[in-house]
Amino acid sequence: MSEHTPTKPVDILLVEDNPGDVRLTREALKEGKVLNTLSVVTDGVEALAFLRREGRYAAATRPDIILLDLNLPRMDGRELLAVIKADADLRRIPVVILTTSAAEQDILKSYNLHANCYITKPVDLEQFIGVVRSVEDFWFTIVRLPPNGAR
Repeated sequence: MSEHTPTKPVDILLVEDNPGDVRLTREALKEGKVLNTLSVVTDGVEALAFLRREGRYAAATRPDIILLDLNLPRMDGRELLAVIKADADLRRIPVVILTTSAAEQDILKSYNLHANCYITKPVDLEQFIGVVRSVEDFWFTIVRLPPNGAR
């Protein structure tokens, strides 16, 4: 199997309300192998505005992949995932659930809502960085993502 290395930066949307997890994710991606741009929003309402290029996000770039926490204010990750996967313009964007919840009902519900994968965040700092790097290795060097903006 040959590796696919993107020729342009991979656009990542991180939907995360914990500033510490945002910082760790940013650091892990900065030191990674793949050139990327990371946009961060802190809840589902803001994420939808970003994805639909509304208001202050009118010039936002469509992400190649979404890293989504489940436990968010205003609109949680489960609700956001349901909206994304029901929207013909957004449903092909891969959504990686990256959350602290290891609850079986959250895992089942996420896959039933068509999450592309589900990862439980480790509590340990080094393990967390390792998980983010593993996500990067898999999704950005092995997997072929759909063309950005393709329907």
